[in-house]
Amino acid sequence: MGSAILMDLVFRFLIGGSVVSLFSLWGDVLKPKSLGGVFAGAPTVALATIVLTANKSGANYVAIEGRSMMGGALAFFAYACVVSFILMRFRPSTLKCASLAIPVWGIVAFAAWAIWLR
Repeated sequence: MGSAILMDLVFRFLIGGSVVSLFSLWGDVLKPKSLGGVFAGAPTVALATIVLTANKSGANYVAIEGRSMMGGALAFFAYACVVSFILMRFRPSTLKCASLAIPVWGIVAFAAWAIWLR
C-alpha cells in the first residue's frame, strides 16, 4: 500500500472518529438520551467522507455521491417505515420482520437509482 493511500486512510480514520465522537457528545447532551445514537452513526461518517472527497475529487464528484447518499437514505426510510408498521401492527419476531423486509430497501434503492441517479 502506497504512503499516499495510507495517509488518506489515517486521515479518514482521525476525521471520522473525531466527528463521530463530537456528534455523540452533542447527542448525549440532548434529551432524550436515545437521540445520541442518531447523531453518532452514519450521518457523521457521511459528512466526513464528503469533506475528504471534496478535497480529493472535486465538487462534481461530491454532488454525485451526495445524491447517492440521499437515495440510500430514502430507501432506508422506506424500509424503517415498513418494519415499524409491521412490528407495531402484527408483533412478529423482530429478526424475522427486519430480515424479510430487506427487499423493500432494495426495491426503493433501485427505483431511486433508475429514476433519479442514473
